[in-house]
Amino acid sequence: MATEDSIYGVVVGTAGHIDHGKSSLVRRLTGIDPDRLPEEKDRGLTIDLGFAPMQLPGGELVGIIDVPGHEKFIRNMVAGASGIDLVVLVVAADDSVMPQTLEHLSIMTILGVQRGIIAINKIDLVDEEMLELVEEEIRDTVKGTFLEDAPMMRVSAETEAGIDELREAVVSMIDELPSRETDGVFRLPIQRVFSAKGHGTVVTGVPVSGSVSKDDRLEILPGEHKGRVRGLQAYKVTVDRARAGHSTAINLADVNYKDLTRGMVAATPGYFTATEMLEVSLRALSSLPNALTHRMPIRFLQGTMEAVGRLYLLDCTTLEPGEEAVAQIRLEEPVVVAPGDRFVLRQTSPMITLGGGEILDRSRWRLKTGKDFVVESVRRKMSALDSPQDYLRSLLHDALLEIHTTEDLSRRMTITQEQVSQYLQELTEAGDLKALPGDRWLVQEGIRMAGERITGAIEAAFREDPYRVSVKALEIRDALRLEETFLEAVYQQLVEEERIHRLRGGRLSLPGYEPPIPEGERQALEKYRNYLSEHLFEAARNEDLAPMLGTSEALIGKLQSLLVDRGELVRLTPDVVLLEEAILEAVRRLAAHHESAGPFSAAEAKDLLGTTRKFAIPLLEYLDKQGWTRRREDRREMNAEKLAELS
Repeated sequence: MATEDSIYGVVVGTAGHIDHGKSSLVRRLTGIDPDRLPEEKDRGLTIDLGFAPMQLPGGELVGIIDVPGHEKFIRNMVAGASGIDLVVLVVAADDSVMPQTLEHLSIMTILGVQRGIIAINKIDLVDEEMLELVEEEIRDTVKGTFLEDAPMMRVSAETEAGIDELREAVVSMIDELPSRETDGVFRLPIQRVFSAKGHGTVVTGVPVSGSVSKDDRLEILPGEHKGRVRGLQAYKVTVDRARAGHSTAINLADVNYKDLTRGMVAATPGYFTATEMLEVSLRALSSLPNALTHRMPIRFLQGTMEAVGRLYLLDCTTLEPGEEAVAQIRLEEPVVVAPGDRFVLRQTSPMITLGGGEILDRSRWRLKTGKDFVVESVRRKMSALDSPQDYLRSLLHDALLEIHTTEDLSRRMTITQEQVSQYLQELTEAGDLKALPGDRWLVQEGIRMAGERITGAIEAAFREDPYRVSVKALEIRDALRLEETFLEAVYQQLVEEERIHRLRGGRLSLPGYEPPIPEGERQALEKYRNYLSEHLFEAARNEDLAPMLGTSEALIGKLQSLLVDRGELVRLTPDVVLLEEAILEAVRRLAAHHESAGPFSAAEAKDLLGTTRKFAIPLLEYLDKQGWTRRREDRREMNAEKLAELS
């Protein structure tokens, strides 16, 4: 059995106009006919992707993808080109540069292919003078592209002239290419789906990242299909593991092939989600006759899928040929992509290539054109694509006022949680993040911003009502419209920094704050507090108390609210308030009675405290709620564990 190590993780692809001999060259290089469909053989043209392995001098296999050249099959061409590391641009000597030569070159450039070889085929059909003219035209065509300095080989698939030299050039360039990384999350855009007799569902394609082994679980997206890997083949060779850059067939258990289609993605579960909105960088082809316009209909091609949608330009309203912009693409059906994926845009009718670029993020909401903060956010992601650490920073910057989890960030970046954890730890050590229990993270800049908003909201509440000295946390949440768990984490940080105090009853206050109460009212406050201390369980009603203290009922109400805010006074009912010290005194008396006489009734508690039912019943209910007492039918007993807090 072959192993994955015997297959080199690099993909070579052909490109060029129809009938320029791409398939014939692949057949000469590999000994395998890449045209697998009967219709392809009957019509003499490549309709779908053809895959063939070429053996390297060291015995390793490398895959060659033969893409269709006809303009009707550009979708299939893009599907193959999306996985190519090295391209052989084929130009027939008797035709020279043709429309699909130009379009394929543009698509290869859009898809980020950086290395290639130019093969002038059918040299047996022309003379030397014509060959020189063709070479000159090709050089003019590729000027300014990634093929500008590419080697140009003269070959004939018919006579085999130059084939050995072409093979040597391909092998030499392969040796210079790094094999694809296999440590990441596995993802395979599905090229074909079929049912094999005796095996069941089979999906094929070229993985763009990661690796997969027998018995691994995979999910198929869009949708909720999950299956187990029963078997693997790479270039029709049975292997234990398939990896990025291998033309792979996966035999799946627990999945019905009728539920799957080309364009879906097979991936490691839990990392990818389908979306209908994408943030992208976009460059319009310089050869376009007209500019791209805001909200224009488009065809979106990425990997093996195609979807119809609209283009929403974010930093302009028209995009001139050759210019670049950031945009949002809204599609009519969900797609599965990752940051950094290359895509192609085509016009809906007539179907010409418009341009393309890179996926920056899966949008969480519709973005508006011309908004500076939107454009800055998308551009920040664009400039960070080459660095996972910088891209992570861009995601965190867009959500400063949220709690982040390693799991969620891993999904956003489509990389493993181990990788994300490493980057998060680096940011924490640099002082940019604060780690929370449960693998959660706060951005320090977000803590600072939220802290300013929280203290500002408290100060605003104090200005609105000078008698307030605390604010309910729920009021802060409603005023700032921030998520409660995020606020709770920030409160804890602010308390540690002594920027706020937390009071009983879910209230917040500012350290050292004193309300600007006039001197006369301060004196009334002292009289009211002293009165309550002297009448712990029998305070008079406010309307009766006001003349006794020589003040108004309205002022008594304000002073009462002030003491409640401070936590000195507990409001049991709208009409019943008790000092905190009165509640603690009640607990002590009831505890002493309970120790000697056992559980007590409400009437016994009333008599023990020397008060009325108006005070006794709300007080006992409050003690039940706070855990000081437990009600057993018509009697109550004290909670020994709670009483330990008093000692």
